[in-house]
Amino acid sequence: MQKILLLLLFSSCFLFAQKSIRVTAIDSTELKVATIFGIDNFETLYYTTEDNTFYKKTKDTTITYTNFQLGGVTTANIFNPLKINLFYQDFNTVIILDNRLAEIFKVDFNTLQPYKNISHVSTGFDNTLWLFNQDLQVLELYDYKANKTRLKTVPVQAKVLDLKSDYNYCYLLTENYLYIYNYFGSLINKYENKNYITMAFSKGHLMLKKDNLLFILHKNEDEILPVKLPDLLINQFLVTDETLYIYDDKYLRRYQLKKD
Repeated sequence: MQKILLLLLFSSCFLFAQKSIRVTAIDSTELKVATIFGIDNFETLYYTTEDNTFYKKTKDTTITYTNFQLGGVTTANIFNPLKINLFYQDFNTVIILDNRLAEIFKVDFNTLQPYKNISHVSTGFDNTLWLFNQDLQVLELYDYKANKTRLKTVPVQAKVLDLKSDYNYCYLLTENYLYIYNYFGSLINKYENKNYITMAFSKGHLMLKKDNLLFILHKNEDEILPVKLPDLLINQFLVTDETLYIYDDKYLRRYQLKKD
């Protein structure tokens, strides 16, 4: 009987140990920037520097965008490289850029009727943005060309920490829960927030940070799994397909994600 119990205990521990994601180091690059906002499949790097300049850097060229009136970029979403959105929270404004970083649209929420006080912005489909309206405490899908809110969610009764999206899904991280919505604005899942503070998202992977640890939620899966990492400082992190990037304010490190 004792042998059976030990066998069951060993088996359960083995199964538990399998439920994690490991990484394999690829390389590291010395880098000094203020904030990294994205890296695409072609290793194009999008970032800002201390002088509030937004950069798009490829292997061959570097182009920039600066808006001296609006100051520093709060967030930038590069999911659609033809419609990059820069959010300037201090001025309650979003700038839409094309792939050459030329300004193609400006949304000043201070001048809209009804007025919108926005805390978080991310990309939607067509000409839409996912917005969190902090006065109403609702998530909105906003058509910036038609100046029309296509849908609103029910109010969220907690402080919002982060917002990420693609054409099909929107992920809203609050102090209490992680909410997942489809493009109709329907809540399709929610998870208790176990002290996660920020997110990174790319296609099938949602990465969450707690303390100096990372966790991952795969699309169409229900379990948030820990990521096995070497002991390093995680100031910023990004995920692009199966590649994880970690930036410690001096080096940008690249890892391959693998299931155990």
